Amino acid sequence: MPPILERKSGGLTLRIDRNTCMANASCVKIAPEVFRVDEESICAFVEPATEIERERLVEACRICPVDALIVLDEQGNQIVP
Repeated sequence: MPPILERKSGGLTLRIDRNTCMANASCVKIAPEVFRVDEESICAFVEPATEIERERLVEACRICPVDALIVLDEQGNQIVP
């Protein structure tokens, strides 16, 4: 799997930096329909993609203790971390 995964969701761009992830799984607890811990014990996206409330998605990314989850808004501005 590539070191950076990217997905669009509700106008936001989500990125997972798999090299930084330490599989804390806080994101999975808040947004299990978007995030999972894979067989390498690293964060990955759930397939197929599902919609989620924007606020909960941003919170799931913001709570990452190592800032492995990055969120860009519709204009490409980084809003998390």
